[in-house]
Amino acid sequence: PVDSLWDRANTAYVNGDYATAIITYDSLSYAGYESNKLYYNIVNAYFKAGSIGKSILYYNRALRLDPSDSDTRHNLRIANTYVKDKIDSVPEFFVAGWIRGWKQSLSSNAWAAVSLVMLALALGAVLFYLLSRNIKLRKAGFYTAIGALIIGVCAVSFSVSLKNQVSSDGEAVVMISAAPAKSSPDNQSKDIFILHEGTKVEIISSLGDWREIVIADGKKGWSLHNSIEVPSLLQL
Repeated sequence: PVDSLWDRANTAYVNGDYATAIITYDSLSYAGYESNKLYYNIVNAYFKAGSIGKSILYYNRALRLDPSDSDTRHNLRIANTYVKDKIDSVPEFFVAGWIRGWKQSLSSNAWAAVSLVMLALALGAVLFYLLSRNIKLRKAGFYTAIGALIIGVCAVSFSVSLKNQVSSDGEAVVMISAAPAKSSPDNQSKDIFILHEGTKVEIISSLGDWREIVIADGKKGWSLHNSIEVPSLLQL
């Protein structure tokens, strides 16, 4: 049935029947099948159907599975140009941006593999250091072991961070055409600002049906939970 649903969804997409393609792709996702390719196809169908919010949501889901996918990142940048809200981000310290870019260059599993290779290299270098009688070779073994260990620790950290990011509910995307951000978790409270479909926010706390959010420029407000959706993934 999975192969037939996949073929049916792809056929509907090729024929321009995006509504059927979306329903069929979604049925696979709801059944617990998660992959970068599935999300990529879903997002293209939503984008063709004109649903910017869902497009950005699924682009982010695809990137959580494979943060190194340059095609998905490129398409997400294009989708973001259709978002009405143009919010200036709080400047990021260049080192933090450099580390984030390095982390996103590989998937969680790839970083885990790198950590294992570095561990093996470090152990080999330690043995080389202990067994070699040549001073220069011993130094080479020592510094190689230290370098491999540092890279291995970083790789483990990146792998764990990306794995946790897959199921994190800390980020969300606005799903409705206009979502007011309130000064407090109350329908009668003052509107601080209005967000539009596709805008990405960070959830910092919850109270009943309300979520306290912060946007890229640092402004905070309260939004109803059904106006936003998180890109967290099902755990298989």
